Amino acid sequence: MINAMVFDLDGTLVQTERLKAQSYAQAAVELCPRSVTEDEVINAYKDVVGRSREEVATTLMQRFDLAPAARQRMDAYGVDRPWQAFVQVRLDYYEDMVHDPDVIRAHRWPHTMDLLNRARTNRCAVALATTSRRDQANRVLGALDLTDTFDFTATADDVTRTKPHPEIYRLTAVNLGVRPDRILAIEDSPSGVDAARTAGLHCIAMTTDFTRDALRDADGLDARWIVDDPDALPNAVQSLIDEQAEA
Repeated sequence: MINAMVFDLDGTLVQTERLKAQSYAQAAVELCPRSVTEDEVINAYKDVVGRSREEVATTLMQRFDLAPAARQRMDAYGVDRPWQAFVQVRLDYYEDMVHDPDVIRAHRWPHTMDLLNRARTNRCAVALATTSRRDQANRVLGALDLTDTFDFTATADDVTRTKPHPEIYRLTAVNLGVRPDRILAIEDSPSGVDAARTAGLHCIAMTTDFTRDALRDADGLDARWIVDDPDALPNAVQSLIDEQAEA
């Protein structure tokens, strides 16, 4: 039986992954305008979507040889490592985007927002588990009028290790007071799926342009629970709930 649902934020409830990809791309071009294009970085971002800032920044720096240029920005930002400087350059772009509530609202996903509203209407416990920092998550939730929606919210600031490590989902289960095998996670990335399943949760993955191929190639998640068509999401969720009720 499913007693609770946990939603990812970036890429699942709102298309902030697209904004994040764009911000990393703009930062990379600022650092090395003659050797990299925004399209190249956005495409590379698909390989690391859903992972921590350090992993994303380090991977993109290595792929596009951004470290020398990033190292020159370390003193200006007061950081100790090149990847941190790269992240700071990227945040200058991203913060401009997410400070505009209209931009956030324009990028919300109607199908997962509807699923969240249905869960609340049916008095199902709901939580948020995101690799975003708390201040960024709160800003997005405020723009979406979701500030008081969740029974529990877990962010990157609440855990030592972010997705794909299962810590954030284990923390969520404990705070909801619900056994992991009675929780359904709604995710969009392989790292999020791995985190949920390793923690013992059921999971449905709603694919995006950034994660579709990686989710299809990943091992472990039944193809029935990988959803490409937004209109098919309610039926997939209901099928999993019915299956667990009969188990």
